[in-house]
Amino acid sequence: MQDNALETLLVRAERVLARLEALLPQSLTAPDWTASVAFRYRRRGTTTWLEPVRQVARIHLEDLREVDTQKERLLRNTRQFVQGAPANNVLLTGARGTGKSSLIKACLQAFHAQGLRLIEVDKADLVDLPDLVDLVQGRPERFIIYCDDLSFDEGEAGYKALKSILDGTVAASGDNVLVYATSNRRHLLPEYMKDNLGARHDEEGELHPGEVVEEKISLSERFGLWISFYPFSQSEYLEIVAQWLRHHGLEEAAIAAARQEALVFALERGSRSGRVAFQFARDWAGRGQAAQSELNASIDAPGPEGLDHV
Repeated sequence: MQDNALETLLVRAERVLARLEALLPQSLTAPDWTASVAFRYRRRGTTTWLEPVRQVARIHLEDLREVDTQKERLLRNTRQFVQGAPANNVLLTGARGTGKSSLIKACLQAFHAQGLRLIEVDKADLVDLPDLVDLVQGRPERFIIYCDDLSFDEGEAGYKALKSILDGTVAASGDNVLVYATSNRRHLLPEYMKDNLGARHDEEGELHPGEVVEEKISLSERFGLWISFYPFSQSEYLEIVAQWLRHHGLEEAAIAAARQEALVFALERGSRSGRVAFQFARDWAGRGQAAQSELNASIDAPGPEGLDHV
């Protein structure tokens, strides 16, 4: 009788321990690094892991138009990094839809054969950056920690974690890791008129920002390379549209005929950006292909009572 009671107690104790273990933070383990050239940092409860990206976006540098200066600067920095030379963390800021994220993905396509790897991390998971850096430390690949559409509200934990990794921790982040981030905010934090109340003037009239402003720009200043993107002009937008229509196989005459529709599409969207140009080209090319398929189907359809048209 006592043996049965003891056995029941042990079973219950094992169940309790199993539940407690599930609540404890799990250490990050290495993935199969050969499974992909890009990974996503995932979290479910207390469990974290690196998920290989099975279908990596195939964006090539030649696909990106009207951002030649930005392309050259990021390409140069990434090449230095891949070659083991000193390189900077990069902050890409500016107008939405102008190719910031696409340029990073294009660099991965250009250099993955030379050992470049990309790990995408959501803003909410930036607090785990030290664990991620420790995981890849000493590996032969070169890792870009990629944070897309990065911005912070006041007091978010990820802000301090990223700030420490970029510069300021006792432990070095390793020479095989860089952070590439995109943002519509140059200083990554919201800026308010009241922030300027702490500014002061010296005797010579020189303006000195207040502590609040200094704190807000301190994170962006830790990125060694800033690359700015600007809204496209009408001619630049139409050139990007033409490039994507060529990508979809349209002839020059058809591309010229689509110009007015492309401008209307941009007007309706309220933006002449590379993203809008890409979306218009997909819509326009898709409509053309669908219309051609319907025409082919009508030609091949049998006539009345199953007889072909004469």
